[in-house]
Amino acid sequence: MKKYNVAVVGATGAVGTEMLKVMEERKFPVAELKALADPREAGAIVKFQGRDYVVEGASPDSFEGVQIALFAAGDVVKTLGPEAVKRGAVVIDNSSTFRMAPEVPLVVPEVNPEDVRWHKGIIANPNCSTIIMVVPLKAIHDAARIKRVVVSTYQAVSGAGIAGLKELEQQTRQWANGEKLVPDAFAYQIAFNVIPHIDVFEPNDYTKEELKMVFETRKIMHEPEMKVSPTAVRVPVFRSHSESINIELESPLDVETVKELLRKAPGIVVQDEPASKAYPMPLYTADRDEVFVGRIRRDDTVENGINLWVVADQIRKGAATNAVQIAEVLIGERLI
Repeated sequence: MKKYNVAVVGATGAVGTEMLKVMEERKFPVAELKALADPREAGAIVKFQGRDYVVEGASPDSFEGVQIALFAAGDVVKTLGPEAVKRGAVVIDNSSTFRMAPEVPLVVPEVNPEDVRWHKGIIANPNCSTIIMVVPLKAIHDAARIKRVVVSTYQAVSGAGIAGLKELEQQTRQWANGEKLVPDAFAYQIAFNVIPHIDVFEPNDYTKEELKMVFETRKIMHEPEMKVSPTAVRVPVFRSHSESINIELESPLDVETVKELLRKAPGIVVQDEPASKAYPMPLYTADRDEVFVGRIRRDDTVENGINLWVVADQIRKGAATNAVQIAEVLIGERLI
């Protein structure tokens, strides 16, 4: 099998570290690896396939000889992404920088893998909550077309990075010791609380996180008029996002048909046995790549309504794994 020179930008962060782990698990065909990060982190060590790699400060010259560049480092892609492309790499970017750019494909391999064919050097990885939602939506939409989606997310603190994880852990200890809880990573105390606010508020009083779910879903699904009404909530869970999704269809589908469609769809595990209390939960979906779907039931308040409960590891399927899967599609399509 042909192997490729791969750069991981942000290799020391939560998503970059997970990208290395996912590539190793999936036996991604890496010839040479470059672990890149902020120059201040140069000299740090990351492990891949049993070998230590010294982290280099990312610069335009870092991409010489690189065929695939996985970015997990935020805004730095604005400058370094085009430089990587100039040097012959295909960039797969986990930030929001290029997601809505018309010339950049926004890809979830279980939903729209064919979109990689029209890339011009950069492919965007969608927002984690969007990825988790569109994987089950795809199978249902293909069968009966979705008119409207109402989604409420229950997002783990790791979505805010290492600072979010540390804050929940620290506040839990402080609460147990009777100490004062002081928020830093979040606007309010997150331990034993939920915060209906992720990212900044826009003029229409939706948050940026919520609007990502609207516009990214439309682009991925190739449905520019699809109605999506989101509410994004931070919850005191370490890992894996949950979503309550209400769908209104153009034509009827019974619940058993929906379950069967989802069972046959790629990347989905149906866990739906209410009598035995079997349903998806963050506790049991962490470190998994599948999207788990349960609590599948009719919504009798609207014509052709369906409710779903969806849970997935947002660091893996919502970020690192999806990026690696995009690279696998590129290889499979012989686009590198």
